[in-house]
Amino acid sequence: MIALVIIDLQKGIAGRDTKPHTAADVVKRSAQLADAFRKSKLPVALVHVAFAPDRSDALRQPVDAPNPAMQLPPDWSEFVPQIGPRDGDIIIAKRQWGAFYGTDLDLQLRRRGVHTIVLCGIATNFGVESTARDAWERNYEIIFAEDAMSSMEAESHQFAIAKIFPRLGRIRSTQQVLSELASVPSDTKVG
Repeated sequence: MIALVIIDLQKGIAGRDTKPHTAADVVKRSAQLADAFRKSKLPVALVHVAFAPDRSDALRQPVDAPNPAMQLPPDWSEFVPQIGPRDGDIIIAKRQWGAFYGTDLDLQLRRRGVHTIVLCGIATNFGVESTARDAWERNYEIIFAEDAMSSMEAESHQFAIAKIFPRLGRIRSTQQVLSELASVPSDTKVG
């Protein structure tokens, strides 16, 4: 079975300036994918970064380029309304870049018989790439919806698309994923 995994399309991240695709375009295309997966009765996993109010569960290793310290608004981790959640969606809260570590994403996908995931979201070279690397190590087949993901810099997005993702899976456009999904007989989508 195939599932859609949407990374960090939440108010505090989807409101940022992204390249080469605007966040609005990423949200629009991801919503198209989510609607098609739901219509086909295929799993949709919505992943977001969420911390305790005091951020005591956030990572704090010493690094050369730390994220800027800022007060997060109360709705920072809420999903953008175009994405959901909808009834039946798998909701995953993570506290680091990758969606597998410290969450039950793998368990939820395996219990549904998922062996292939379509990845999209923001940011290509952070949450999407970290999740993809973990998915690959867990033996999932991966399809990247290239125009349904973006980053803070076009160069970072392009590097992941050109150098990393071809070694982890297959790169497709949103339209290609939608077309392939529509052409798969319904009895082969499950199981």
